[in-house]
This record gives sequence, C-alpha cells and structure tokens, in this order.
Amino acid sequence: MLFVLISCVLLVFIFWKLMKRQTLWRQRNVTQGTAIPIFGDSWKTFLKQESFVEMVQRKYNEFPSARYTGIYRMSFPTLMIRDPELITRIAIKDFDHFTDHRTFFSDQADPLWNKNLFSLRGEKWKEMRAILSPVFTGSKMRLMFDLMKACSDQFVAHFLERSDVVLEVSDAFTRFANDVIASCAFGVKCDSLKQPENEFYAMGKDATDFSTLSRKFKIFFFFLVPNISKKFKFSIFSRKVGDFFKGLVKENIEMREVNGIKRNDLINLLMEARKKELSHEDITAQALVFFFAGFDSVSTLMSFLAYELALNPEVQDKLRDEIDETLISCKGNLRYEDLQSMKYLDMVIAETLRKWPSTFVVDRVCVKPYTIPALEKSESDLHLNAGDVLWLPIFGIQRDPNYYTDPERFDPERFNDENKGRIGTSTYIPFGLGPRNCIGSRFALLETKLLFIQILSNFKIEVDAETTVPLKLDRHKFGITSEGGFWLGFKSRRRSK
Repeated sequence: MLFVLISCVLLVFIFWKLMKRQTLWRQRNVTQGTAIPIFGDSWKTFLKQESFVEMVQRKYNEFPSARYTGIYRMSFPTLMIRDPELITRIAIKDFDHFTDHRTFFSDQADPLWNKNLFSLRGEKWKEMRAILSPVFTGSKMRLMFDLMKACSDQFVAHFLERSDVVLEVSDAFTRFANDVIASCAFGVKCDSLKQPENEFYAMGKDATDFSTLSRKFKIFFFFLVPNISKKFKFSIFSRKVGDFFKGLVKENIEMREVNGIKRNDLINLLMEARKKELSHEDITAQALVFFFAGFDSVSTLMSFLAYELALNPEVQDKLRDEIDETLISCKGNLRYEDLQSMKYLDMVIAETLRKWPSTFVVDRVCVKPYTIPALEKSESDLHLNAGDVLWLPIFGIQRDPNYYTDPERFDPERFNDENKGRIGTSTYIPFGLGPRNCIGSRFALLETKLLFIQILSNFKIEVDAETTVPLKLDRHKFGITSEGGFWLGFKSRRRSK
C-alpha cells in the first residue's frame, strides 16, 4: 500500500513538473498554444495525425501577428521566430549570441556525429568551418564536375536501356546521390541502380535511417530526458557503420599517400587540410555529413522537382528548351561554365526549394544572454539565457502569403531577374542564413542541375496513374516526403520523335 501511495505521489509530482515547464513562455509574456503534457506541441505528430513539417506550419500560422511564439517539443521549450527582420538579427547581425545548433548526443558517445561540422560548437565549429570552406568554393566544385557528370550519365544510361518506365523516383534519386557521395567524398565508384545491395549504399542507408525503432526511442528519450540520455551515452551510428566508414577512410588515405594518388574529391581536399591536424576520425566525420545532405536533402529536392515538372508541363517544356539550346551550343560537351548561363534552370530549382525546402526548420542555441527588445504594446523585453533554443521556421516563412502571392502555386517566375530582387533576405532561406548556413549548397545544386539536364534531354517526366495528386505529406517519416512515394513516368524522347 505504501509503495502504491509513493508511486502515485511521484507520478503526480512528475506531471506537475511537466505542466509547470510547459507554461514557461506564458510566464515570460510570450504567446503560446495549449501544449499537451509530455508531448507538448508534438502530440499530433506522435499520434501520426500530422507530419513534422505540418506541425511546424501549424505553429507558424497559429499567431499570425506575433513576431515570435513559444512552442514545446515534447516538454522542451523552444522559441519560434516569425519576423524576418528578427531572423536577420539573430542569424547574421547578432550571430555571436547564436553560434550553435542543439546537440542530441554526448560528445563521448558518438564522436563521428559530434565531430561533424553541423554538430560542432563554439571555437571548434569556427575552426572546422574555416578548414572546410575552401573545399566548397566554386573552383573546387569545378574540379568535382566531371565526377558528378559521370554519375548522372550512368543514371540516365540505366533507364535508357528500359525506354519508357514508371518508377518511384525518390528511391532512384537516393541511389544517384549515394553514387555521387561515394565518388566525390570517398573516392569509391558505385552503381547503386545496377547493384542495389552494394555495401556502400547499405552502410549509407543504415547511417541515415531514422525510422528504426531503436533510433526513434533514442531521439524520443533525448527530448524527454536529455540529461539521462547523455549519461547513458546514446549514439546515433551503429558500431558496424562507424567501423565501415572509419576503415574506408583510413585505407583510402594510406593508399593515396603510399602511391601518390591525387583525385578531385573531398578526401583529397581534406588530406591537404591535414596540416591543420585533422585526424582520420575528423575526416570521416566530415565525409559522413555528405550522407545526411545527400541521402535526404538532395534526393528530396530532386523528388519534389521531378513531381512539380510532371504537374507543370509548360514549365518542363520551357526548361527542356533551355537545356536543348545549351547542349547544342556546347556540341553536347557540357562544361561547368555552361551551367552559369542556364537562368531558367536556376529559377525552377529556386522555386522548388521555396515551396518544398528540404530543411524546413533550423535551430539556434543562445550561447550568452540576449534580449529581444519589445516593439509591440503586447510585448515585453524578452530576456534569453544561455541554452535557450530558437527555431527558424523555413517552411512557414516560404509559404507565407505576406511574402509570396499564392504561395501554394509553383511559379519559377518569382525568381526571374525582375522579381527576385523583391524577395527579402530572410524570407527565402532554404539553405539557412548567416555564417552557419549550409556549407554544401553549391555541391547540392550542382549535382541536381547535372542530373536534370541529363534526364530532361532524354526523357519527358509525366504524371502516371500511380502518381498521388494532390500530394500528401508522409506522417510516418521525420523528413518532408510524399505519402506512398513519388511515382512518375519517364517517357523516352527518342521514341516520341
């Protein structure tokens, strides 16, 4: 009986603590909705009633006149910034107060995760960013151009053998991205369409798969009780994945050093940076970032791009005309310089990233006390403490009718020479903003351009009976993707001529 009584008191105490924590923003005179104990504002996501991106959109729209609003991820308080001017201040002008991302796991638990550029904090991040920035300049992308082009040629050749096809393009694009990463980051040649179970793809898939029960549990436990999860040293990568990539990088570096091999890829560029005292583990950690960018972000961009081209054939035809003209002018020998003249291709990709940003929300951690001064009568000066977490809701901002007329419509003309100058700095941020923006954006855009030049010069992308129209966001996955996948038809232009 005493045990039952103690248990009941303990449960009541825990419930009270959680309830109290979920009134934090109200106590600080910040608008907030009604949060559910333990699950906070994520309860619909937990019950699969909405996707994570739909939750971001719902909370963004909940208080349309507020410059910022308080939300709760599980029981963890987060400040969502809605005002573009305030976003600019936080991400650029006052960046020294918001230099870090929130960490998920302890430094000791998973060095491959915590040593990568995304996870590093403070001076360590600053030092690594300085080392890596030269790797992603335009001149370095030019060096990787031929490696990427070979992968895009290989991709299209696979489907030309089959002529007209209907396929789930997100899987195909993931395999293409894998081959690009293998070649450009690790110096390994793969053909993941012809060899779907190759070890490199399997390890990359394992590294980026957050749908497993064990990883869901780890992330859930972290948000619920982060201190305990750090104490138990939860890791994000399995030992098998860690050992594979560490061994691959070590062998790769040793072989190149012994044989004097040089290759225009990430490993070679990072080897040149080893005078900065990068370890094999440091290099492996940075190379693994490519999987998170490639498997998810890049393949997601490509999937939504193909989907929008299928639904908007007039846009597809105009883009194909530009591609055909470019290939004729360079006599089929596409060069890096030829891409710079393809303005409509830039416009189409930019509009895809606006409507369907792969990174639909980014966070910032306050690293030293900061005050957001009150501007409205309803506001008070908001004092942020070190450790407070902020969200920049990219999806909500880029779908806001205050900034984009008819935001649900796919319209590349928003980004033509006349219109793009009217887009505010902080109302179009698909790759983030400020010093902590995505370092690999040039890489992602280059491989996307190369692949779609090859696809559209050989195929017409069409809606099929299996295509979901209108698109429904998948509520069972963390990222932004279509429920049931992206089923589209690729019709060979050779047969239609």
